[in-house]
Amino acid sequence: MASVESTGAPPNGTSAEPRTDAGSDAPEVSTLDAVSEEAQRALLARPSLSIRTRLGLGLLLWLVLSVGANVASIVLLNGVQAKLRIVGVVDRYSFEIQQARRFEKNFFLYRTNLEDALAQARAAQDILVQEDATISSVAGPRTVEAMRARVVRYASLLSGLQGSEPAADTALLRAVEAELRVQGAEMVDEAARLATQERSAADAMLRTSQRIAVGFLVGLVLLVLLLGVFVARQILAPLDRIMMATRRIAGGDLTPITPRRRYHDEFSQLAAGINHMLQELVRRQEILVQSHKLQAIGTLTAGVAHELNNPINNLMLTAAALEEEYDELDDSQRLEMATDLVKESERARDIVRNLLDFARESEVEVEPLDVEEIITETLQLAANQVKLSKVKVKGEVEENLPPVHGDRHQLTQVFLNLVLNALDAMPGGGALTISVEKSADRSCVTVRFTDTGVGIAAEHLKSIFAPFFSTKGRAKGTGLGLSVSLGIIKQHGGDIRVESEPGAGTTFTVSLPVAPVPAPERMDEVVA
Repeated sequence: MASVESTGAPPNGTSAEPRTDAGSDAPEVSTLDAVSEEAQRALLARPSLSIRTRLGLGLLLWLVLSVGANVASIVLLNGVQAKLRIVGVVDRYSFEIQQARRFEKNFFLYRTNLEDALAQARAAQDILVQEDATISSVAGPRTVEAMRARVVRYASLLSGLQGSEPAADTALLRAVEAELRVQGAEMVDEAARLATQERSAADAMLRTSQRIAVGFLVGLVLLVLLLGVFVARQILAPLDRIMMATRRIAGGDLTPITPRRRYHDEFSQLAAGINHMLQELVRRQEILVQSHKLQAIGTLTAGVAHELNNPINNLMLTAAALEEEYDELDDSQRLEMATDLVKESERARDIVRNLLDFARESEVEVEPLDVEEIITETLQLAANQVKLSKVKVKGEVEENLPPVHGDRHQLTQVFLNLVLNALDAMPGGGALTISVEKSADRSCVTVRFTDTGVGIAAEHLKSIFAPFFSTKGRAKGTGLGLSVSLGIIKQHGGDIRVESEPGAGTTFTVSLPVAPVPAPERMDEVVA
């Protein structure tokens, strides 16, 4: 499989630290684009060894083994068939010789069956002539010639006995009989030896064929096992890692996939495609975040402008009064008016500073944060909007809350968006309750924003976090706020849930994981 490796990612995916093999030094933190490009190069720059090629080689090996085993079996079976044919020819030849010798004995005992013996000998001679090529292929031409010469000599001796009288020379008959027996025995022995030789060769071929069949069966089993291992290691294992990577991505970790093997294949191409998708997701997420931030700034600007009018008007009035009545005022009154000018100036400066802090682009800074403090800063940003909306804000904060791990500006953006949404849901005024408490297992801090507004229809709840979905109408929102907020919270390892009933209000619940507590120092280390 090409293979993949799940790695952690910081919130918003703007920086990442790729995982390396055990024992290696950790690289410096780089931007996600640089890490993605490096991962893409690592995935695609390795030698190519595709799954198609490996499967093709395996199937080719399978084909070669199958063809080889079949060809060997066919050759052996043809050899066995030839051997059996030769054995049949030799058996026929041996039968004719044995019949001739039987009739030969009858002649010497009873002076009968000489013609029958001669006919059998000639039949054996015909077999040698007809099957000359067959027997020569095994025994050789010289052996066949010797066998033919013996048969001819045997037949000629039998022919010489024709017409002989019973009272003929007994010594001559005994000499012929002795030679006939010698020739007959040699012919029978030669035939028996040749038949035994061919039967042994046929048996050896059959045993070899059996070994080939058993070997092919064993090879087939091994190939099946190797195929199972190949599928498990080269296909299923990379698929499992791809699935783990997709679950990691779904959980908000947008770290690119990095390689594990020394070659790349189709899974490497898939991983490269996923990495490209991650780059596009991060880029679009940043665009959505910035777009919503600009929208939020636009919403706040009107309130901030109104808020700034108060200190500016006070500054102008106090400065004008100080200018006109300077000579008439004593030092304490002048000091009091100067103090008012400083306070109003600081008030205006704080308003502008809060707006700039919210709007300023900065790198993600993950740190332990006090949720209550962030909510306080958020309400300060939205103070004028709360005042104009005639909404009463109440807070319920549990004591001894643990810190959360996240980025201050991003969490402020999320909380501000939820506050502004609650204000929009209560155009005629109402109450907004913000409660902060630990979860039951103490692993998270939950923040609930509960309003008494118009609520959300049930058919809209499933789409409330979808990009560009809004129930406010085109004039009041772009539908990006909740989508961006959910993305930010997901990247912090948390979640946002919503509960609503039309006419009875809405509750948004934000869960953020508790920051890990550093291990206490050992006493001997402290002493050292």
